[in-house]
Amino acid sequence: SLARIKASGLKLQLCTNETQATREDFVRKLRAMGFDVSVAEVTAPAPAACRILRERGLRPHLLVHDDLVPEFAEIDKTNPNCVLLGDAAENFTYANLNEAFRVLIGMEKPVLISLGRGRYYKETDGLKLDVGAYMKALEYACDVQAEVVGKPAKRFFESALAEMGVPPEQAIMIGDDIVNDVGGAQRCGMRALQVRTGKYRPSDENHPDVKPDAYVNNLAEAVDIILKQL
Repeated sequence: SLARIKASGLKLQLCTNETQATREDFVRKLRAMGFDVSVAEVTAPAPAACRILRERGLRPHLLVHDDLVPEFAEIDKTNPNCVLLGDAAENFTYANLNEAFRVLIGMEKPVLISLGRGRYYKETDGLKLDVGAYMKALEYACDVQAEVVGKPAKRFFESALAEMGVPPEQAIMIGDDIVNDVGGAQRCGMRALQVRTGKYRPSDENHPDVKPDAYVNNLAEAVDIILKQL
């Protein structure tokens, strides 16, 4: 499907909330599976967060996956003045969450940055809690509103559009997450298709707020629809 999109001349950008690996590692895995993808074709939260940290002079206390730490190698992390949260997986222990809580609660004006707000995601062994659940816990405990860098943040989709050099009305998002993929893209002015694979649940089709422009059974079907409209 990706090869067909590229062969058609359409521009392609992978928008991922992957925060358990660097973009380089993420692309390496995809290429090992046979996907012709480059790092430049991937929009991910960590690089976007680094830009924000530098722009605002923020020094993060990191609660992220060990494999993502290299993305922040050039960021000053001494005497933290914010907490940055990613999908830390096994690092989401009580001790680590409590440490992040103590950093936040000790600030006069707490700053919490989250690399996404997904509720859950799917891996081969089933559904797993995503960063959003832990983000909400810290929001509640510290009475603070998190700044979301990844999907469904409007700024995240705007970054992807800027990297492709196309306006939102000329872009279509294909995703399996009714809120983070479909809802986020539509709020940015894009059209969005939801695939009935991955984390899709039948209840998504009755979502009270988000209505995809269309449902498709899989990625191949989505590509068929898009290419027929060229």
